[in-house]
Formats: sequence, C-alpha cells, structure tokens
Amino acid sequence: MQNDKYMSPLSERYAGKEMQYIFSPDMKFKTWRKLWIALAEAEKELGLNITEEQIDELKASADNINYEVAKEREALVRHDVMSHVYAYGEQCPKAKGIIHLGATSCYVGDNTDLIIMTEALKLVKKKLVNVMAKLSEFAMEYRALPTLAFTHFQPAQPTTIGKRAALWLMELKLDYDDIDYVIEHMLLLGSKGTTGTQASFLELFDGDHDRIKQLDQIIAEKMGFPGCYPVAGQTYSRKIDTKVVNVLAGIATSAHKFSNDIRLLQHLKEIEEPFEKNQIGSSAMAYKRNPMRSERIASLANYVMVDALNPAITSATQWFERTLDDSANKRISIPEAFLAVDGILDLYLNVVDGLVVYPKVIEKHIMQELPFMATENIMMDAVKAGGDRQELHERIRTLSMEAGKNVKEKGLDNNLLELIAADPAFNMNLEDLKKSMEPSRYVGRSKEQTEEFVKEVIQPILDANQDVLGLKADIKV
Repeated sequence: MQNDKYMSPLSERYAGKEMQYIFSPDMKFKTWRKLWIALAEAEKELGLNITEEQIDELKASADNINYEVAKEREALVRHDVMSHVYAYGEQCPKAKGIIHLGATSCYVGDNTDLIIMTEALKLVKKKLVNVMAKLSEFAMEYRALPTLAFTHFQPAQPTTIGKRAALWLMELKLDYDDIDYVIEHMLLLGSKGTTGTQASFLELFDGDHDRIKQLDQIIAEKMGFPGCYPVAGQTYSRKIDTKVVNVLAGIATSAHKFSNDIRLLQHLKEIEEPFEKNQIGSSAMAYKRNPMRSERIASLANYVMVDALNPAITSATQWFERTLDDSANKRISIPEAFLAVDGILDLYLNVVDGLVVYPKVIEKHIMQELPFMATENIMMDAVKAGGDRQELHERIRTLSMEAGKNVKEKGLDNNLLELIAADPAFNMNLEDLKKSMEPSRYVGRSKEQTEEFVKEVIQPILDANQDVLGLKADIKV
C-alpha cells in the first residue's frame, strides 16, 4: 500500500472490486481496442479495402496492451488517443494504416464512456435487486408485528414493522423502474466524425449515404447495443450523463431515507443495524453501539445527491458541437457517483441482512401510547352502551390531557385506562378496557398491504432477475 500520495476513499474503503474495474484504465483501453476492431470490421463489411488478415492481427492484440509504449508516446505528443493508436500499430504492423480510419477521438472516448456507464448501471441494478430481495424477506417476516408509527416523529396510529419496510421497498422499486428504463434506452455515439456530420466517412464511402447509415448500426450491434443516437455533435449529448447520474442520485435518496429511519429506530432501541462481536462503537464510551453503517450510507448519499449537479451544469454549458470543459469534470463526477452508489448498496444490503428487531421494546412503546389511540373505539363502545357521544368526547379529551400530564410532567405511566374506568359516564370496567388494548386491532391493512405489495409488485421483479440474486455484501470498514 502506498502512503505517500492521495488515494480515493471510494476505492480504499467503499466501492467493490467489480465497480472499480469497470472504471479502470484497463477496462477503458481494452474497450478502445474493441471499438477499433468493430470499426474496421464494419468498414470491411461495407466495402472498404480492409483485409481479414488485418482484422485478425487487431484481434490478436486486443487484450495485450503495450502500456509503456503508449505512455512514452503520450509524453511526446500529449494526446492519449493518438498515443494508443500508435501503440496498437506497433503491435499490428499490417493493420497499422487502418486503425481509427475516418474516426475522431470521440469515437473511442465517447463510445467507451457510454459502454462503461451501461456496464456500471447493470451492476448497480444487480445490487439494487439484491437489496430489494433481502428487504422483501424482512418485510414479509415482520408483516404482522405491530409497531408505533410516527408522523412528524410524534406517535401516530400503529403500523407494522413489515409495512414500514414496504415503504423503504417502494422507493427502491421506483429506482428500479428508473434504472431499467435508462439501461434499456442507452445507445452509442457511433461514428459521427469531428462535428457530428460524418463528413470524413462520406469521403471514405464515395458519398454513399446508405452505407454510412449502416456503419453506425453495425458498430452498435457489434458492441452489444441496439443502435446509435441519430444526431450528435462531436460528442454524444451530455444530457445522457445527467440522466444516468440522476438515477444514481435517486438511489442515494432512497438509501438515505432508509438510513435515517434505522438511526432513529436504533435510538429508540427497537431495531438495530448489525454489530460484530469485536466491533468498537466509540473510542471513549465502550458501551456504545453507534449506527455507523447507516451513518455511512447517509454520508455517501449526501455526496451523490450533490454530485448530480455536475453533469447537469456540464450539459447546460456545452457550446455548439462541443467544448472540452466537460472532460475533467466527467472524469471525476461520473465514476465517483457510481463508486459511491456501489458502496451505498453494499452497506444497504449488509444492514438489511443483519437487522436486529427487539419485539419487547416495540411492544412497550406501543402500549405506552395505545390508550390514546384506542379512545375512538372506546368512545364508540360507550355510545353503544347508551352514552352520549358529545359528552363522552369531552370526557375523553379531558382525561387524555390529564393522563398526558401525568406522563410528561410527573414521569408516571400512562393511566388513561384507569381514569376512564373510574369515570361513571363510560360505564366500563378496567378489565374490559384492557381487552381492547390489542395492538393488532389498530394496524388497519398493514399486513395485507405488505403481502399484496411483495407478492404482486416486488416478486415479479425478483423472478425476472433470478439469475443475479444471492449476493452477499463485503464491506471493508
């Protein structure tokens, strides 16, 4: 490990190896060579004087990149693409003259960016689906366990643990729809030339427009894409980058919401994130179990949500057919968005896979508040027994205020039931009142909603992605 220069925490601490490789120089330069081969093959198929021997020579050195030659050449000419054209030509003397024929630098640069982003999106989708699978298991396991729900972080009508998990899952489902759509609609730049007019190819193909149109489609299919963007300048529209990173920011937003809820639940001691036997929660307070993983999710998510501004600003400020003020920003903002989301999803999967639920604490909290929430039912029962609804409503209001004062000001237990039992207007004894304190009576359709959602909405997604399920998250710290 080198300690004498800056190393990105995204690589050192957060992102997985697979995502790191997708954005590695090796992946980029090997993709360049695949694109040069696809271009040569397409040009040969459309009638240019390129031989099978030349293409075979290109294929033979496709993965064996002579990096030192390229590095030395770039130091001389200050151009990365032409340095790699030169290095490839050194290995392929017979094909040297037809490498990059008719193309501009963006042929390899921009097409590679689109290919890499597509591969990275597929990996994000894979990890997202695994989080959804694990979260759906959790939702179903606890679909009927009542818990205190909150609005404004104030006690509200009860829900179930599973229904709350379904809320997290619903947001991931929206993210899944977005990423699926973006992947499905990713195209290549193709071979558009210096200003997007394909003028150089028009010269190569003696003015044959039909063959030039075919050229783009053949290249796209060879690279595994359905087609190319029909019009472009020298580059593909940077709005594509905006769409891609916005999807990542959406996933970050969903993960952040989940992490906030877990942190609050851990404060309440109702649900905790995983905590290893030898893990240290605090350097000073040995007893502490801080929600460090959820906090890390939130921290990385903040970065991604803000990072989404970079492609938007870059796209908005491009001039005409292209300017180069996108390059430095793209090299940083897009890989880092993917690396951060990769880390976020690993953490999300790890946390969901190890959540610890404390039913007794949950029950204690709900029973402290349930008498207040049961007052409507109690009042209706009293009306059925002959009571006056308006009078009973006022009595309930007064007694609830008294019970609340006992809890908040005197630190006593909630004694609303005792106060109601002692009030002759209700004509109800304490035993009957306590029978109404069954939390499951107050959760509405929480259990059924969760079951229906998982079965009808989530399970078809999991079935369609069965081949990528079963991931285990490997987190470094």
